[in-house]
Amino acid sequence: MARAFLIVMDSVGCGGAPDAADFGDAGANTLGHIAQACAEGRADMGRSGRLHMPVLDGLGLGAAIRLASGMEAPGLGAVPQGRWGAATEVSRGKDTPSGHWELAGVPVPWDWTYFPDTTPAFPPDLVAKVCELAGTGGILGNCHASGVPIIAAHCEEHLRTGWPICYTSADSVFQIAAHEEAFGLARLLKLCADLAPTLHAMKVGRVIARPFTGSCGDFRRTANRRDFAIAPPAPTLLDVVAGAGRATHAVGKIGDIFSLRGIGKLHKGKSDADLMQSLQRLADEAEDGALTFANFVEFDSLYGHPRDVAGYARALEWFDAEAGVFLSRLRPGDLAIFTADHGNDPTWRGTEHTRERVPVLCAGAGAGALGLCAFTDVAATVASHLGVANPGPGRGLI
Repeated sequence: MARAFLIVMDSVGCGGAPDAADFGDAGANTLGHIAQACAEGRADMGRSGRLHMPVLDGLGLGAAIRLASGMEAPGLGAVPQGRWGAATEVSRGKDTPSGHWELAGVPVPWDWTYFPDTTPAFPPDLVAKVCELAGTGGILGNCHASGVPIIAAHCEEHLRTGWPICYTSADSVFQIAAHEEAFGLARLLKLCADLAPTLHAMKVGRVIARPFTGSCGDFRRTANRRDFAIAPPAPTLLDVVAGAGRATHAVGKIGDIFSLRGIGKLHKGKSDADLMQSLQRLADEAEDGALTFANFVEFDSLYGHPRDVAGYARALEWFDAEAGVFLSRLRPGDLAIFTADHGNDPTWRGTEHTRERVPVLCAGAGAGALGLCAFTDVAATVASHLGVANPGPGRGLI
């Protein structure tokens, strides 16, 4: 029985979203701009030369960039041997839940709640709720910020007072950073879990626990991050596959994004390298008829938000090599789709996600262009391949 692997390269967009200007992102192109930087020698830390991704380019990565945005990405000019296209999102967000839910067949039917004020970011009643749940006299931060700088700014006061560091971004998110030992990891996770229903009722997409360890001059964020995401508003691809009695495997933070709905087994790890080991193993071990849904987050978290072009390029080249090994282990009849949930152009202003189309690259389905398509078409394609009901409005691509 056929198996399917849906693999999300978090934030690996390819430009060209028709509504990018509405988000302030007209011209953003994660893959295209990284490829340009590599070709111009601006991404030579730990690597050198043009962006080298022969496996995914062989499936149609360069062609997908050209289709999405019209950009010729240096180094990505292979004649496609797989099925390739570029998908456009309709949900009014450029965030993780919106992208993943829509790829799983369910566009977001509401407008997310954001915190547009820079400082203070949160209303007094919400701050009071956090203090009540945390048992503290106040919070630190209360602003728009990126994770590492805000911890650096408030670390000493956090350790002295025990107050949690709370911040947000352009996404619909409430993030809480705290020291794993001084504040307590279990206490941080409970605080986020207890706060999440209040935020979800407000249509804020996620409460994120951001634990860190070490001294203020030498701290590091740990792999114990946890996303408490609002539940999808309708049955997703995972629900449909599980409801048909098939095995479902969630690699990475897929379990958090879908509130564990429709998920049979979780495969977590401390890094994308750990998650890749799980994906490679599932290529050998996943059951007949199973769906494996994977997210590789470090493109976004380690390189996109910090605007680290060379680091992003290194991660892409590492992933491409691993993808070659993974594809060699698949069985006849398997379908693997590589895609993304949004963009995060590391050459762009600011530190936020960017509104972009995303590549859709299919292995195990022959060769040929898929054209411009919808995020929900990805779910419909996987459902058709597995012989289960289509969970959303999309159409099968192959």
